[in-house]
Amino acid sequence: MYLKRVHFFAFVLLLTLSAAVQADKVDDYVKAQMERQHIPGISIVVIKDQKIIKSMGYGLANVELNVAATPDTVYKIGSVSKQFIATGIMLLVQDGKISLDDNITKFLDGAPDAWKPITIRHLLTHTSGIVREAPGFDPFKIQNDADVIKTAYSLPLRFTPGEKYEYCNVGYFTLAEIITKVSGKPWGDFLHERVFAPLGMNSTRTTNMTELVNNRANGYVWRNGKLQNSAIYFAVRPSGAFLSTVLDLAKWDAALDAGTILKQPTRDQAWTPVKLNNGNTHPYGFGWELAPVAGHKQINHGGSLPGFRAQLARFVDDKLTVVVLTNGDNANAAAIAVGIANFYIPGLLPNRKVAKVDPKIFDNYAGQYQPDPSAIVSVTREGDKLMIQQGQGEKRELLPESEVNFFTEPTSRTIYTFTKDDAGQMVLVIKQDDREVWRAKK
Repeated sequence: MYLKRVHFFAFVLLLTLSAAVQADKVDDYVKAQMERQHIPGISIVVIKDQKIIKSMGYGLANVELNVAATPDTVYKIGSVSKQFIATGIMLLVQDGKISLDDNITKFLDGAPDAWKPITIRHLLTHTSGIVREAPGFDPFKIQNDADVIKTAYSLPLRFTPGEKYEYCNVGYFTLAEIITKVSGKPWGDFLHERVFAPLGMNSTRTTNMTELVNNRANGYVWRNGKLQNSAIYFAVRPSGAFLSTVLDLAKWDAALDAGTILKQPTRDQAWTPVKLNNGNTHPYGFGWELAPVAGHKQINHGGSLPGFRAQLARFVDDKLTVVVLTNGDNANAAAIAVGIANFYIPGLLPNRKVAKVDPKIFDNYAGQYQPDPSAIVSVTREGDKLMIQQGQGEKRELLPESEVNFFTEPTSRTIYTFTKDDAGQMVLVIKQDDREVWRAKK
């Protein structure tokens, strides 16, 4: 009996030490990414088998006041908010007050005839054809949602509703307006009463820059080699409306599994890829992105507002959730979340190694590539480094895996291959998880 006890306690000690070592690796990883990406503060939570196994804050929530980031730090979560607006709609569907196939013009005063084919389902899945941003939206001005939506009435639809997926924030402004019209109360109050209060998400609320919010993080941007305060949006955007903490989002994660707010059939609808008019599907549901990582099913969404980047990633088959909230405009929260998940899902990310190559070959690759009319990707040689920059985004180093294949940190999921077409012109091909994302000639 004594030996059995010794063996048992030795086993428990081994598990404890293993968990500590793993935790230290996650800490080291997050701190390294903060330094590389110039992020002042990060809060994370890791949930495995429906239990929080790690919650931590790193760096500073407020640099000027030297306030540390903690799991209770309150961040703007940007478009992670979309899943809550979608939940408000689905609660009204569960209540029998609306249908996903209702035409949206029945809820909008003065809506144009061109919007008559658009349904609530189209808004949820970004397949309505409405422009991404309403021309009347002003981030520094507080306006009624209905007034902002109306400024998009005169613009033509970009495509027939249901024809394709194209991200649309106006659609989520409209969904919020529908919640207000049908429920008879402001959409923020409705979501507080039906979602946040019942779950004890006491730090989650609509963004307000005048009221006092305990533990609120300040937003920052790294510009011209130094940290600066970011711009502040005073407008409350339904498409990115909420403040929250990683611990509150852990409560939300638990509710999704338990069916506390949304019944399982309703939740499963939200996690089903949208079917387009031609029968093809796109990996987006109702306020959720559905793109797998290396064959692992992932249900996730990111968010961004000036000075803040956020990511909530659920690896459902692995029973793992990672939430990353940051107060750095330059942060890649999605990549950090996957990087953290890699410590708990072995082999999730490829183990790439930097090869030694002659930097002279970089001259052949330098130039501009245009994968679509709205995007220009610049590749430059800077000394012995090859750099890539999309639009006005931050430059990142392309690390050579071979003379033609390159990758970037922090996740190494994406491979950049330089090749030539039949005419001998240089072509840049980008693949993620062995799936081609795009290719473009120099």
